[in-house]
Amino acid sequence: MPSDRDVSLLVVDDNAATRYATSHVLKSVGYMVMTAATGYEALETAERVRPDLIVLDVMLPNRSGLEVLRDLEHRVPVILLTARTDEADRVLGLELGADDYVVKPFSPRELVARVRSVLRRSSNLVRPT
Repeated sequence: MPSDRDVSLLVVDDNAATRYATSHVLKSVGYMVMTAATGYEALETAERVRPDLIVLDVMLPNRSGLEVLRDLEHRVPVILLTARTDEADRVLGLELGADDYVVKPFSPRELVARVRSVLRRSSNLVRPT
């Protein structure tokens, strides 16, 4: 598996403060981080730069995180990040292909641990290009 410094992440959240805090935490441990504020921007950025993992808010304007997840068609690992805590929401996200689910507010240490865990698991998978 490549070192953290060789890994690119895409953080997608419509809330600027959450987007900044999430990207700051991930940059602080060495990841290369890009951001997007909408579902359409997330899809465009994911297609253009091909991140190694996406941290994706569920409630986005113009295209929900679940729609984005469906459109990604399992091409990249995704951790859903959301304030929605209902079991049905978590199950739906996982059934649509999310690799993990983190509920806001989240612990920065837990988010980093979950990113590392998903990257470890996915490094052995061959993803379609």
